[in-house]
Order: sequence, then structure tokens, then C-alpha cells
Amino acid sequence: MSLKYTNNSNSSSNNNNRNITNSNSHHSLKCTDLAQFDALLRAADSFRTDDKLHLRNLLQDSARCASLIASKHGVYHIRHDSIENNVIENDTDTLAEQDIDSQSHHHDNTYLPRHSNHHSAAAHSATSRTILLDYSRQCLTGETMELLFDLADAMRLTDRREALKWGLCINETENRPVLHHLFRLPHDYSMENDHHYYHFHQDCSSKNDDVDLAQVTQSVRAVRQQVKQFCRSVRSGVYKSITNKPFCNIIVIGIGNHTLGPDMVSSVLEHDEHASRASFGRRLRFLSNLDPTDLHACTHDLNPAETLVIVSCKHFVEAECMVNVRAMRSWLVRHLGGNEHDEKQIVARHMVAISSNVTRCVQFGIAKHHVFQLPEWIVGRFSLCSAVGLLPLSLHYSSNIMEQFLDGCHDMDEHYFHAPLRDNLPILLALLGIWNSTFLGHSCSAILPYSDSLRQFPAHVQQVDMESNGKRVALDGTPLLHRSAVVTFGDVGSNCQNTFFQLLHQGRVVPSDFIGFMQSQQQSLDAVNEPVSNHDELMSYFFSQPDALAYGKTLVDLVQEGAPEPLREHMVFPGNRPSSCVLMTKLDAFALGQLVTLYEHRTVTQGFIWGINSFDQFGLDLGRTLAKSVRAQLGASRRTGASVQGFNYSTSFLLEHYLANGKTEQQHSNNDQTY
Repeated sequence: MSLKYTNNSNSSSNNNNRNITNSNSHHSLKCTDLAQFDALLRAADSFRTDDKLHLRNLLQDSARCASLIASKHGVYHIRHDSIENNVIENDTDTLAEQDIDSQSHHHDNTYLPRHSNHHSAAAHSATSRTILLDYSRQCLTGETMELLFDLADAMRLTDRREALKWGLCINETENRPVLHHLFRLPHDYSMENDHHYYHFHQDCSSKNDDVDLAQVTQSVRAVRQQVKQFCRSVRSGVYKSITNKPFCNIIVIGIGNHTLGPDMVSSVLEHDEHASRASFGRRLRFLSNLDPTDLHACTHDLNPAETLVIVSCKHFVEAECMVNVRAMRSWLVRHLGGNEHDEKQIVARHMVAISSNVTRCVQFGIAKHHVFQLPEWIVGRFSLCSAVGLLPLSLHYSSNIMEQFLDGCHDMDEHYFHAPLRDNLPILLALLGIWNSTFLGHSCSAILPYSDSLRQFPAHVQQVDMESNGKRVALDGTPLLHRSAVVTFGDVGSNCQNTFFQLLHQGRVVPSDFIGFMQSQQQSLDAVNEPVSNHDELMSYFFSQPDALAYGKTLVDLVQEGAPEPLREHMVFPGNRPSSCVLMTKLDAFALGQLVTLYEHRTVTQGFIWGINSFDQFGLDLGRTLAKSVRAQLGASRRTGASVQGFNYSTSFLLEHYLANGKTEQQHSNNDQTY
């Protein structure tokens, strides 16, 4: 396989003024074979054995701490006109005019806003945003970071990053490029005018076809425009239900990140002032679980005559998704069918699809012009900025709000692709994760956002990270000789402090990311005789918990405090628990886009350095395959009383008990009028 692209510009950028070829040499490149890897192993041994490298000592070095803080600053022009109007959408193509000057990338991560000719100055409000990354409480020094950067260089990180940006076939097991960042390009962003523009040649399928990124971008933008026009039609009341009622309820059916990601975004936007106004009187729900309880929860209080169903299913064949799709069709037909309307009419009016398989969608009864096409190369967990997230969230919160989100994503894309490695926030987070997992041997990590709106963000990061990098083999198929992805979990502060922080402080070591905001989404209520506001009280824990994890409390401390002798050992905190702090200005659609993309690029970068494919997911297949035989057995046993056969003893034992105690299940479902 020969994959290459050539530079058509005269740019003198450090890493781009050359031809780059993705060849089998990347397959054979293993981080464990490198001298830099061995040097990091030796460094990790020092941190395990040398008490001088305990965090309580390292944090006394102000110069070290200052060198382990990175920041990103920007001034953004954000447009808020008419977004609170829940009926008639504004015609503007974009909401946020961003900070990226494509001809100038500042090393201090400060970007100047672009000015748009078609927006009046009065329509914009300039806002300054900051992202601070403080990783001084990680068990490392500046020398350690240099070793990590050396490893990244040896693994050709910058080349791999460029291959991602310009669409080389880096998803090599599936012979596909990875281009999810194209979904968030501003409408006026020209690939040809980008001074790093490449026309690349792709030979993923042994075909000598030239693929122009501009053409790919054009098709992506066409779907975005299709989404925008449909949302305008629905939100304005032009497109109505089969009973001529406006659609005010949206149900999204999908699995994985087809529901998890959009649901996470919605949980943040519902507390945003502008987004909540734009969604007033509307309901958005996500149906992902096969449990009938989930279906009931989504439908029990909705009027089918006011409900639009979005089927978000890439190939429109996935059993986990299609069972719920057929159930929702039955629900709509049962309530809306009759002499006036047949099933075909109801499905065509009340159901739309997001899929790469237009033919199957149309065969199901969905109108062809209501299929929002996904490109075959899109990876589900990186599809949030495609129609997967854009369609339901624009219908509920408006296209303008979602433009803000996409602009935040694009802002972090530009930072990732252009900022120097040592100032690059996603790359820094990636290197810290590699250090903690591969070299210090920690098997878990925690995502701890101190904002209740981000309650689903840890689960989103969990899927992106564990599905991408939970691999056992390298790119060439040989077993990995090192630790890679970790078990990711988390919860919002301050809730998490009363659930699993006992383990974090005195149990196993779990490197943690604390995420906080300088401003709250909601104004704190004035409380009598309270020394600080609710938000300040919350943030006091954001600042104190990382120090508590780092410093701990020694037996000497307890003796000096006069702690009861029988309890002293129980009250010792070992400390030396690594953490990073991400502090942002405020949480809104734009900042959420930045945060989502920050962790996406962190995950991808780790895969590049580990030498694995972060874009396939063969680990999902085996359980689904085995489920087919179980499904067939359950069906035969329910219909004809067939005995359980063809399974091992344990599975047969469980199936027999399940069937024996569930003989009335079929009767219940046949008599159930809800679905």
C-alpha cells in the first residue's frame, strides 16, 4: 500500500514543506523498540523508589510547577441574534466568527478573530476565553516531559497528525481515511486557501483514484445544509405531522455514540441561557437500550401526533438499533393509523434517518430526501459533529447554537494541528496518559468535571477512549508489549467526593483530570450569612482535592495534630496521587466543543504513539455474533417449546431457568398496548 500527498503550497511551515508517505514502515515502528522507551522505563523506576520525587517535594519547586502549566487564549466574536426565538430560525449560516487567522498561528495560543463581511458589528459580542492546563501535580519533571516528547518524535507523531488532517488512509484495517474534523469546518473556510493545503493521492483499495479534500468537504457541507434547511422547516412549523400539528417532540434511536454523544451535549445545553430559550416547549429524548423500560420512558408522556423520530443507524441493519426502530414504528402506527393514514404515510412523515445506507432507509419507508447521509469512513465515536449530533441538537436547540458548538470544535482542531507540541493541550494530555499507563503502570483514570451539566461527559470520554485504544495488537497485528488504554470512569464534583474519592485517596492510585470553570452556567442565589457563593464553594473543592491527592497526610502530621493513636494509621493519606487541572472560562456551546475535541485528539494522539489503530472496533463483533444463536434459541423455545441445545453447560443452565421463569413474557408483550 502506498499512500502519499504532495505539498502544493510554498509554505515554510516546520513539518509540512515536504512529501509525506504512509508506508509499511509505520507498521514496523514499535515504541518498545526505541531507546526513548527504555529511558522512560528507567525514569519511571526512579519515581517509584526515590522519595525525593514524591509530589509533596516536587510541588515545593516553583520553577518546575511554572514550567508544567500550559494555556490557550482567544478572543471570539459570538453572534446571539434570534437564537432564543423558538419558532422562526435566523437565516444566518454561522453564529460564531472565530479566532483563527489561517495565515497566522501564534505560539502563545492567542488567536485573532476573523471578521465577516456579512455580519454587522452590532450582532456580535466579543468574549475572551482561556483554557489552562496545570499538570504540575503529575509525577514527573521537565526532564520526564522531554523524554516523552522524544518518544513522540521517534514515533513520527507530527507525520501521523498530518496524515490525519489531510485524509490519508490511517484506518488501515478498514482501508479508510479519518476525516471527522471536516464536519466542523466553518462555512467560509477554504481548503485551497489554507497555506498547508494538499491534494492527496489515496490508494486504500488498490485503485489509483485522486481524492480532493475540497470535494469531500463539499459533500460534508451539503449534508450540513440539508440539516439546516430541514431544521428551519420543522422549527418554523412549515413541516408538520401527518395530523397537521407542529413537531415539538424528538426521539433519537441509536446505539453507542449515536445517542451517547448527542445526549451528553444536550445535558449541557439545556442549562445554557440561550440554548434553553431556543428549546422552550420542546422535548428531546434518546432511545438506545433494548430494555422495554427505556422505550416506555421515552414515549409514555408524548403525543405521537407531535413526535418526530430520528433513526441514527449507520448501516440500518444493526439489531440493537432496529428492534427499537420497528417498535417505534408500531407505536406511531398504532396511535396515528386508521382510515385516513396508512403505515407508509405515517413512516414517511414521522420518521427520518441518519445513515450511510440510503437504500435500506427507503425500503423501510423513510423518504429519500429525509435520509441524512453519513460517509462510510466516519467512525461512530467520532461522529458527534456529523448529522448524528447536528440534526437532533439543531432541531431542539437551533442551528445557530450548534454552529457555536462546531466553531468550538474547529478552534481546538486548529490548535491541535498547528500549535507547537510543547504548547499543544491535546498532545500534552496524551503524553501524560501514556506516562501514567505505559510507564507508571496505572490501569485506571478518572474524569472529574466540576459542573453538574457535564454529568455525562465522563461516559462520553470513556467510550471514545476505551473503544479507540482498548486494543491488544499493534498496526502490524503483533501483540502489544506494553500497556495501552486504561479503564476510564468518573462523575461530577462534588458528587464524586462522596462516592469513590475514598479509593482515590487511600486505595489504588487513579490519575485524575479535574475540569472546572471560572464562571457558573447559572447565577448563584444569594444566601444569608454564607461566606461564599455556591459556585465558589464548589470550586474550593476543585482547587483543594488535587492538593490533597498530591500531598497526602503523614503519620508525623497526625501525631502533631494530636490524632487518637489507635486511629492514626487509618487516617494516613499516602499522597503522591497524580492529577491534572483543566480550568476554562465558562461552559457554553463553544467551550463544550473545545472540550469534546480536546479529549478526542488526546485519544487519537495516544494511539499514534502506541502504534495502534484507534479507529476500528473489532472487539464489538464477537458478542453480537454469539447473540444471534441465543436469539434463535429464544425464538424457537418461545414459539415451539424447543429445548435448549448447542451451548455450554453454564449458558444452557441460565437459558433454561430464564425460559422457565419467563413463559408469560410473550403473553405480556402480545397484550401490551403501549408499544
